[in-house]
Amino acid sequence: MERSSRNFKENMASPVELSVIVPTYNERPNVGRVVEALDASLAGISWEVIFVDDDSPDRTAEAVRSLARRDRRVRCLQRIGRRGLSSAVIEGALSSSSPYIAVIDGDLQHDERLLPEMLSRLREGRHDIVIGSRYAPGGGTGNWEKSRVSVSRWATRLSRAVIHTDLSDPMSGFFMITRDAFSARARNLSTLGFKILLDLFASAPGGLRYLELPYQFRQRSLGESKLDTQAMWEYAMLLGDKLFGRFVPIRFLAFVFVGGLGVLVHLALLALLYRVAELGFVTSQAAATLGAMTSNFALNNVLTYRDKRLRGWRWLRGWISFCAACSIGALANVGIAYFLFEMDTQWLLAGLAGVLVGAVWNFALSQTYIWNRPHRA
Repeated sequence: MERSSRNFKENMASPVELSVIVPTYNERPNVGRVVEALDASLAGISWEVIFVDDDSPDRTAEAVRSLARRDRRVRCLQRIGRRGLSSAVIEGALSSSSPYIAVIDGDLQHDERLLPEMLSRLREGRHDIVIGSRYAPGGGTGNWEKSRVSVSRWATRLSRAVIHTDLSDPMSGFFMITRDAFSARARNLSTLGFKILLDLFASAPGGLRYLELPYQFRQRSLGESKLDTQAMWEYAMLLGDKLFGRFVPIRFLAFVFVGGLGVLVHLALLALLYRVAELGFVTSQAAATLGAMTSNFALNNVLTYRDKRLRGWRWLRGWISFCAACSIGALANVGIAYFLFEMDTQWLLAGLAGVLVGAVWNFALSQTYIWNRPHRA
């Protein structure tokens, strides 16, 4: 405690040089341990830590604020109604004013002892970003299972589609970047998914001057891993945005993909109700339509708009609004298709035009009114 007090007084004597951004979700047990680890590693450096918390149910934000009342180097940025590691990092970085920005996980799996060397390398002025690499000589993934290593390697190979550098670990979530380099690319970042480093390199016209430093990935000791089956979907969304985002919004492509799955759901339900249950065609068609709309809404809620996911009563209100919007979209679909058909347009083209108009209508209303409302806790 004596050393911590001494470090605190030394750091308060000069402007903050380094802001450490820590995105959190249900990391309450680790908050104090992160600050202690940073305090031990960054002695003699004027620093601050910004916990960007996505309204964690375990009240991580409260733990951060409690600590911040005793230590002015600790800050809390609580976000309500939105989630996502990349967007959390961006907002945290934009809320700071220091010349150097570090990104580190809140689970203590990154080696914070590497931060002083990262800062020293950036001070030299020869690099824009210094990256902690698990795959550079001397680095390692700890006790990862072979399947997780394979997935990481596969994702690294896919990243070559959007970046053209020889990074050994473009999937790393542990790095330090200069303020100027970050600010020059901030407006081009997609905010999608959890791989902010890949986004930075893909959004960097002319490239970034980088250096990789090896480190050993640690085992999580407290809390639960945030990796889930949707992580790869978010990664695919990021890659798609960087490849096609300049031509068409990636959310629209995801929306159309979900709509395609909805067609299959509709046909399956229609066959089940009409051919198997032997209900009337109109009844079967109506039930299949409602089922497909519900399927589309649920999938869009967890995939296309995962960072704006609706829950509880807001889910129910969103579903009702979505069904209403899609009903109007269906009328627009039929109306446009019929009009073009009557104008001697080939039937297939007329049908496709109707589908496109309906999809654009549904997407526009969903984007504007369903998944863009003010979020409440």
